[in-house]
Amino acid sequence: MSQTSSIPINLSGKIAVVTGAAQGLGFAIAEQLAQEGAFLWIADINADQARTAAEKLRNQGLDTNSAHLDISDVAEVAAFFEKVTAESKGLDILVNNAGVGQKICPVVNLGAEEWGRVLGVTLTGTFFCCQAAAKIMERQESGCIVNIASINGQNPAAGAAAYNAAKAGVISLTRTLALELAVYGVRVNAVSPGPVYTQFNKTVMAQRCEILGITEQEMIERVRKSIPLGRWGEATDIARSVAFLCSPAASWITGEVLRVSGGLEGVSAAPPKRTSVR
Repeated sequence: MSQTSSIPINLSGKIAVVTGAAQGLGFAIAEQLAQEGAFLWIADINADQARTAAEKLRNQGLDTNSAHLDISDVAEVAAFFEKVTAESKGLDILVNNAGVGQKICPVVNLGAEEWGRVLGVTLTGTFFCCQAAAKIMERQESGCIVNIASINGQNPAAGAAAYNAAKAGVISLTRTLALELAVYGVRVNAVSPGPVYTQFNKTVMAQRCEILGITEQEMIERVRKSIPLGRWGEATDIARSVAFLCSPAASWITGEVLRVSGGLEGVSAAPPKRTSVR
């Protein structure tokens, strides 16, 4: 077997789209990919925040553009990817980070509207973006898609059925696409983050604190103690993992779900009886 030199994470010349990238985890991923040399499209439903985020990266000397994108609107998704390919002459990387959280509640109290809202963005929106990107990448016979899943999609947490189901669906979609696109040289993988204290997680933690009757600091420490490596994750922990999967260093990896969680597999504790049952 021949010896090969190490392959760096080098994305120079690659055209990359990161959805939900105006802040938090998405912005960290976008920044990491841009630092590795990719030309970045920051796509977000908040156009003003997307422009601000792109400006931050440009101030670092990084090539970045921004665009409004509502991933739950199939027509808007199609138009956005047409715009990217027209202006950038191709698409090499898609990171599906955009999604929404769920108001914490048991399944018996979960309304149809909330279920539909979460699935409509987090799963169906990811499907729309995957589909649009896959058509481009099939024609090119090259490309890479990384979907941001969650440890909830592998080990569901109580009180978050819609979010759990959406992320489990993202994982299944990832594996299906990996099989269908392999013949075209397109790789599709997922990253399942553990606890990272972004604004997204803060909102969820606040709801759980209220339900459990504990303080935010008590919840933070409870979660920290449950993580084998003994600390909460940082956005850069996830971003570096995504960059690796997008790089030539991962050229023989597809259909994988990379859990980046400090060793935490999930939060599966059963909740106590509720004070009232409807």
